[in-house]
Amino acid sequence: MVPEVPSRRVVLGGVLAAGAATLGSGTPASATGARTAGDRPPGVRPTVVLVHGVFADASGWSAVTAALLDDGYQVIAPANPLRDLAGDSAYVSSVIGTITGPVILVGHSYGGEVITNAGVGHDHVKALVYAAAFAPDEGESALQLAGKFPGSRLEPALVGRPYPIPGAEPGLDGYIDPAKFHDVFAQDLPRSTTRVLATAQRPGSIGGLAGPSGVPAWRTVPSWYVVATADRVIPPAAQRFMAARAGSRTVEVEGASHVVMMSHPQAVVRQIRAADRATR
Repeated sequence: MVPEVPSRRVVLGGVLAAGAATLGSGTPASATGARTAGDRPPGVRPTVVLVHGVFADASGWSAVTAALLDDGYQVIAPANPLRDLAGDSAYVSSVIGTITGPVILVGHSYGGEVITNAGVGHDHVKALVYAAAFAPDEGESALQLAGKFPGSRLEPALVGRPYPIPGAEPGLDGYIDPAKFHDVFAQDLPRSTTRVLATAQRPGSIGGLAGPSGVPAWRTVPSWYVVATADRVIPPAAQRFMAARAGSRTVEVEGASHVVMMSHPQAVVRQIRAADRATR
């Protein structure tokens, strides 16, 4: 059972976005790539954009995507570059700019920080949904928020590997030690699953995780939050703090690990549906 913790906001939805200059109604993108939405015509659903975080990739949204597609939504789950917050946010913002009609942004983990920044300046973004995700305020970083409350097991599990940056000093990627991946990242999934996930994990730039966030979209866009109560990456207390500050409508999933969208996809889907209903 997933109890709902009421807060002051509401939003959500779904539809599809393609990475083309012409989508939905066929109206070409503007010179800046931005689109306007206006009032939603009857029967038109928002596009759901699913943004993954560090140590994962877009396949982590597979169960959520399948459920949304079964509901008749169209969905896009872009590949988050995971290089630096400004660049990652600009990339997702460019994807948003190709979409005609209303949009709901959904972020997991560091992907929450990306949607917090990428959603700014797009009038057709109608809702933000955070799934065990960072929802920073201006000037905050993912690493800062992860350490704000006790309970994270991430730092001692990290393995650093340098990567080249043309014309600059090498960057440092962070991986989770495969031997610790199950217990730190996804303890409510079978080990047969997590041993495969550990080998294919997408690393995140430590510099990106330490980068300061900009003006948050949640100040002007309604938000929802899914708290994973057994999260060992982002402490549940940190998730509750961020959700309350953003005024998110919140549900808590008992016993859920950091990958709540994989172990309890319907909890995330329900929040997306709720946001859709609230913004019609």
